Amino acid sequence: MTGKTAPAAAKKAPASKKAPAPAPKEEPAHTPKEEPAHTPKEGPAHTPKEEPAHTPKEEHAPAPAAETPPAPEHPPDAEQPAAPASEHAPAHEAEATPAHEEGSPPAAPAEAPAPQPEPEKPKEEPPSIPLSLAVEEVTENSVTLTWKAPEQTGKSSLDGYVVEICKDGSTDWTAVNKAPFLSTRYKIQDLGSGEKVHVRVKAISASGTSVPATLEQPILIREITDLPRIRLPRQLRQVYVRHVGEAVNLLIPFQGKPQPQVTWTKDNQPLDTSRVNIRNTDKDTIFFIRTAQRSDSGKYQLAVRINGAEDKAVLDIRVIELPGPPQNLKLVDVWGFNVALEWSPPADNGNSEIKGYTVQKSDKKSGKWFTVLERCTRTSCTISDLIIGNTYSFRVFSENACGLSETAAVASGVAHIKKTKTVYQPQKIPERDMMEPPKFTQPLTDRATTRGYSTHLFCSVRGFPQPKIIWMKNKMEIREDPKYIAMIEQGVCSLEIRKPSPFDAGVYTCKAVNPLGEASVDCKLDVKMPK
Repeated sequence: MTGKTAPAAAKKAPASKKAPAPAPKEEPAHTPKEEPAHTPKEGPAHTPKEEPAHTPKEEHAPAPAAETPPAPEHPPDAEQPAAPASEHAPAHEAEATPAHEEGSPPAAPAEAPAPQPEPEKPKEEPPSIPLSLAVEEVTENSVTLTWKAPEQTGKSSLDGYVVEICKDGSTDWTAVNKAPFLSTRYKIQDLGSGEKVHVRVKAISASGTSVPATLEQPILIREITDLPRIRLPRQLRQVYVRHVGEAVNLLIPFQGKPQPQVTWTKDNQPLDTSRVNIRNTDKDTIFFIRTAQRSDSGKYQLAVRINGAEDKAVLDIRVIELPGPPQNLKLVDVWGFNVALEWSPPADNGNSEIKGYTVQKSDKKSGKWFTVLERCTRTSCTISDLIIGNTYSFRVFSENACGLSETAAVASGVAHIKKTKTVYQPQKIPERDMMEPPKFTQPLTDRATTRGYSTHLFCSVRGFPQPKIIWMKNKMEIREDPKYIAMIEQGVCSLEIRKPSPFDAGVYTCKAVNPLGEASVDCKLDVKMPK
């Protein structure tokens, strides 16, 4: 059986070489169910030996059965059971070329398989929706919108935003801006008064357009009327003081819709535009004077009007400078080491209240001025503690909120503090009898001493006239003896016994005598021998 089928296989070998590509799927090989009796199990084992020169595709080519006619219409696929033995069996089965009918032309080569499409790259996500879309202002022909940037803009940066509007009742959205812009604030203009419009905002980038942020309710285009109101700063609610030569620059905010009409006057008269510059905006007014003068002082009226409604404010501006000197300074009186002065207020107070006066003095010897009084609120004063024998001059400055006057009023006269002669008259004191007999206020005390060591005896006595002091030993008067030294000072009597010996022991007596009497005291002295 094998030898009969070999020529048929040899004839079909060239056809398999011409069509190496897999056969079309429209003509699959017949399954073994059509010829169950002609699929021997030995077929897969003998086929590779009989056709060693075939290519791998030829090995899987179908072989006719032994008992079939020479030109069978549908030869069975004898090698189909052997397909699982090869790793490419499913592919080979699909690529196997089916047998041709007898007398048909050779099969044309199959078309090459189409290349598989490349996997699509993931698309970049567009920006997220803009946040916090809100209406900032509505006028009779415009609306101003604000919003916040989206949280995510994607890998590419944000190109900008597009604002679209749609009239209420319509579905046609129209872009307002021609090109995207990056600002998060936009004013839609040229709208009709009384219209209702829907508004939305889109974020645009290279990766696409975001979901639009849309206002929930339509916007009614109409002017919102707000009554005029001046918000006067706190420092302008009282007198506003500036110095001559300084600039006055005031910004006064107000509110009101539509834009109010602002009017300035001074003392109910139009402003002098050569001195005052006014600049108005829809929210505030600026009052500016480059160099203030005394003539710029006064009350300025500010009026803000809207269609008959009005709000007013008054600014009291005061431009001040240094005051003039006091007038009519004169010396009223000079006595001892004191001087009294008087003067009159200055003719020009510098457009400010006088706070006080400063008084100075100058002595003729040094010629220097010294301040003796500051902020004196009266127009008179008394200056004391002047040095006797000196001559003084005086001057007075006036002072206001701007400072001391540039010049001072000087007294025409001088004050000479004279030396006064005084005669001392001692007070007469009545005489008093001071006579008194001697009297000991502190008696002598017994003492004990050691041989060779000097010792002292003390007592105190009073009396007038001063009593005479007599020292005695064993009732014998001690006269001029170098061994004894007697002294009296302020009523204290003392007797020094120099290097006493046992012979010097005994009773010592101090006696005081004056014309009115006498008194005496005794003591005992004991001299011991050293051990």
